[in-house]
Amino acid sequence: MANVAGAGGSLNTQVRSRVGKRGNEYTSRGRRPTFTLFPLFLLLALFRLLSQWHSRTKGICYIPAMIKGKVAVVTGGATGIGKATALELGRQGVRIAICGRRQDVLEQASSELASEGIEVCASSCDISDQAQVKTFFETVAERFSRVDILVNNAGQSGVTKVSQPDLQRWDAIIRANVDSLYYCTAAVVPLMPDGGRIISISSILGKFGVPGYAAYCTSKHAVVGFTKSVALELAPRRITVNALCPGWVETDMAREGMEIGARALRASYDEFRKQALAAVPLQEMIEPGEVAEFIAFLVGSGAKNITGQSINICGGQVMH
Repeated sequence: MANVAGAGGSLNTQVRSRVGKRGNEYTSRGRRPTFTLFPLFLLLALFRLLSQWHSRTKGICYIPAMIKGKVAVVTGGATGIGKATALELGRQGVRIAICGRRQDVLEQASSELASEGIEVCASSCDISDQAQVKTFFETVAERFSRVDILVNNAGQSGVTKVSQPDLQRWDAIIRANVDSLYYCTAAVVPLMPDGGRIISISSILGKFGVPGYAAYCTSKHAVVGFTKSVALELAPRRITVNALCPGWVETDMAREGMEIGARALRASYDEFRKQALAAVPLQEMIEPGEVAEFIAFLVGSGAKNITGQSINICGGQVMH
């Protein structure tokens, strides 16, 4: 045993001696290379996620319409739906021209657009005045040379009961909502290349009536009729003409309407708002940005065969 132990000890000594002398060679030849499996697991997980997405979308790939570099005029573009539309289109690379009556609000909106890197031209203009409309579009033409998109957004509301005639208010609403539509559209057509887009903001009150709002309901029905006629007139030039009919949108105009309704019913603003939304199947207010996103769709290539339509955005309040 002593001899075996001695032999073993001698053998161990010899091995350690060889390793010491040829350590680098032993390490490079004798050790197996090690691999990390983390990148492989990461690739497998990514592949699984892509497969699940492909299965859910059935292979459809959504590509945004290319509208970068186009020119859009948005009337009433300093507040509400108009401002949201100017921002939405501007963020997609569209050059924007906005107009409004309140210079301070217009300047504030213009600064906000410019701060996001949007090229913007802002002008004070009362769109119910044909001479001012003419001057505004001359300014736009001088700046951009053309207009690819017109959004007739500016408008006015108010109570106009036939039992309590107010011809001045009636005339103001009709001029702001109907005459302006004609003035702006007529002014833009010579500046618009073939394949342009015209979108006008009507209302669900362009689909049904509300007591006490004779002028507003009349004007919004007129937008629908105007849209159908002009769509046919400009179809040979592939210019599409559509109207949007929003329901309750979170704007100053909607709040003012709810306040008037609340006073008429001798209710609080919150009570009237709750009652108004109860008549909406989806029971929620529409954000201006939602309308703006739909406008962005209508001006894109995916909507080139949609024209003469009056499309509801109202949470199901109107279904025709």
